[in-house]
Order: sequence, then structure tokens, then C-alpha cells
Amino acid sequence: MAKSGTFNASAYGGAGWHGRPDTHGREIGTLWAACGIDSEYAPLRRVIMHRPGPELGQADPTEQNLLEALDWQRAAAQHDAIVAAYRAEGVDVCLVDPPGQASVNQMFCADLFVATPEGAILARPASVARAGEERWVARRLADLGVPILATLTGRATFEGADLMWLDPKTAIIGRGLRTNSEAIAQITPLLERMGVQVIPVDMPFGTMHLMGMLRIADADLAICWPRRTPFAAVTALRERGYQVAFLPDEDEAQANRGMNFVTLGPRRILMVGGCPVTRAFYESLGIACAETDCSELSKAAGAIGCLTGVLERARVSPAG
Repeated sequence: MAKSGTFNASAYGGAGWHGRPDTHGREIGTLWAACGIDSEYAPLRRVIMHRPGPELGQADPTEQNLLEALDWQRAAAQHDAIVAAYRAEGVDVCLVDPPGQASVNQMFCADLFVATPEGAILARPASVARAGEERWVARRLADLGVPILATLTGRATFEGADLMWLDPKTAIIGRGLRTNSEAIAQITPLLERMGVQVIPVDMPFGTMHLMGMLRIADADLAICWPRRTPFAAVTALRERGYQVAFLPDEDEAQANRGMNFVTLGPRRILMVGGCPVTRAFYESLGIACAETDCSELSKAAGAIGCLTGVLERARVSPAG
């Protein structure tokens, strides 16, 4: 005999209904793809990148925020070498691959999202030249099964290279040219719901991202730029047990390139080739350095760190 009415049907909470048992954090790696970070130094597992193409050769440096004109084929070959270096380390490299011709700065994937322990926060780049690049990263994240926790709204501008993890319960975010107060006001409660303290720091005029002033090579070792890294950032690092090592005095362009590294694991980095003074400094701190040429890519005002959107690292703390 057919059942009449809906009361006690499984769809309404009756027999056969099973409530979702896990937190969102515990569903990462099961219902959602494995993703997320809670440190800047744990072993690197997965990144998002975009291979540059002919768009670079057609770019007006001033309009597109580049330092000078590029040879796009040489830049693409250098990008291929970075991807090969990651894959040789066992890192999964996922390419954005937007349809049609990409925008000139699409390759700087570190700016277009930031990973958290529970998924990604989509960026909203500050420059007109970069507006909309985040759409293609959003599409790629969705294709990979990565949860997008937030898209910034209103007048908020935010670029992922301005947010870094000091430890699993502390994130630092730089307020300046690329990330504004409205973005910080939107990001802070999202991270606080994960039990993460957010420390905003103000950056000097004439700087681009927090990434350019602070890199973390291990659980107790941070590399900082002398006279440029915010006082509050150095204080927060030292309060959490970090040795803060300041770059040696050398040519600013060389130092910029040398600072633009990605941590592969504790005291192991992939850095720009051709920076011998900076490399010797890192090695004096017990850091193992792999190098790859970025001489052409650097003309676009970025290098390995900027090109690499870090999607997943080994976790320091268990998923919650």
C-alpha cells in the first residue's frame, strides 16, 4: 500500500535520514579535494601556475605594470623550467590554462588566491590591469574540487601574496598598495571562525606585497628585508620563536630576486638563479637551495614566489 503524506519520510527527517557527521575541515581530502595550508614551511604538495604566452610580447610595460618589455618565448621556457623543478620535487603542478589569450599578469598566481586550512580565499587584484584574472583561478579551483570560502566584495582589494601563515593559529596580512582595510575587514572574521588570529601590518609606500619583505624557511626561521619589513611583523615573528634573519646588503634588484623564493620544505627552497650573495647567506643559515633561471620573467616585476599559487602543504596541525 502506498504511503500517504510526507511526515516521517527520510527527506523530512524520518527513518533513513542521516545527518552530515563531519565538520567542513574534516571533509577536506574526502568530499573535497586535498588542499590547504597552515604554515609556509611544511612540505609543498600542490601548486597552481599559468604558463605565459604571446601576451607578454605584446604588452606595454607601463600599462601592464611591468618593469620592462619581455621576450615571451624566453619567459615561457623559464616558466617551463620552474614547473619541471617542482615536478622533480614531487610537487603536483596544476595549470590555470584560461581560454583564449590570457592577460599579461595572469602568470602571477600567488596574487590571485590564498590557501587556508579549509579552502581558498579568492583575491580581488587592486590594479585595473589585473581585474578579472581571479575568475580563471576560481574556475580552476572549482575544477580541482577545492572549496572557495570567500570572494571579496565592495571596494575591497586583496592579493594573496599579502597574507602569510606564522603558525597554524596566526596569519599576518599586509595593508598597502594591493590589499586595503576593507579586504582585511572581510578576511579577518573568516579566519577567526577557524580559530586563527589575524595580525594586520602596514607596509611602506613604494612596496608591492608582504611576500617581498618576508619569507619563511622553517618553523623557526624567517627571512626579512632590512629597514623595510614592518616593525609589527618582526615583533610577531620573534614572539613566536622565530629567528629573524635580515638579507645582506647588496644591490636592490638582486636582493628582490633573491628574496623571491618558494619553500619546498623545512630549510629547502627553490630560488632564482644568479644571486650568489643571497644564496651564500641562505646556506649559512642551513638552507638547502635549488636554483632556476628567472632573468626574463623577473622583468615583469616578479619571480618564483609570485608565479606560484601554493594550494597544498603537509599540515602542521590536524584538520578540524
